[in-house]
Amino acid sequence: MGWVAVSMMALVSGAWAQTGRVDERTLPYAPFPSDLKAMDDVIKAPLSDDFVAKTYTAPDGRTVPYRLLAPATVAAQPTLAKLPLVVVLHGSGSIGQDNAAQMTGFAKAWALPDVRQRFPAYVVVPQVDTRSADYAPGVDGLLASHPGASLPAVLALVDDLVGRLPVDTTRIYVVGFSMGASAALDALVAKPGRFAAAVVFSAVPPDRTQAAGVAAVPTLQVHGDADMENPYAPDHAWAEAVAAAGGAPVFIRYQGMEHRLPPDMILAPGWREWLFAQQLRVAVPRP
Repeated sequence: MGWVAVSMMALVSGAWAQTGRVDERTLPYAPFPSDLKAMDDVIKAPLSDDFVAKTYTAPDGRTVPYRLLAPATVAAQPTLAKLPLVVVLHGSGSIGQDNAAQMTGFAKAWALPDVRQRFPAYVVVPQVDTRSADYAPGVDGLLASHPGASLPAVLALVDDLVGRLPVDTTRIYVVGFSMGASAALDALVAKPGRFAAAVVFSAVPPDRTQAAGVAAVPTLQVHGDADMENPYAPDHAWAEAVAAAGGAPVFIRYQGMEHRLPPDMILAPGWREWLFAQQLRVAVPRP
């Protein structure tokens, strides 16, 4: 059974709403040729003009280049109701200031017509000029992340967009891969109550002692158990710590997968359906 089928069954059954335990799913890393081709097509596709290049200067003086995708429905009817904001954080291989390297297939997929129509949202893809998450051993001896020098500027950008765009403040989501996934979890800790949910691929999570403070935030973690770059064990330990604090994390383990995004999830609607179903009970006031 593939990821889409598993995710749809869980969403319909409500099985992912059980608190105090890790909802763990195990999938073999055996991508179909069609998955590999779809991923390759997205990676090689030209960057959509709809991802508009912009620059933000944070209060600390740091310049943050970013790309912003507006919902197609808003472009056609600007008076529509407020919509979600999705923050996409890149890995360390995209560090720079060209406002292009961060636009990997993972980011560009949001502009595909089917995805854009099915999941209307503002999508922001910032690029950092230095690490957004740094790693060191945690209290438990496993690797842990903490905010890098560039993360405060990224969080300030999110606040700026929330203040200027018709964003639904109960539906601000953060997603990321590798360093970006680690920074996404660090962002939950740094900005309590700002994000409604996170989906992270191959993260190094914060120190497990910080899990209780964000246990109420729905998180979906995806990690390959053969990952030698960002080890699998700390990420799984984070999910267990969140569950022990009363959370309901979802953990997808890919057997035999190394440090990469699963090709079958680049375009899959399942995890995006899960993400867009999450909502804060109380909106955070606009900055």
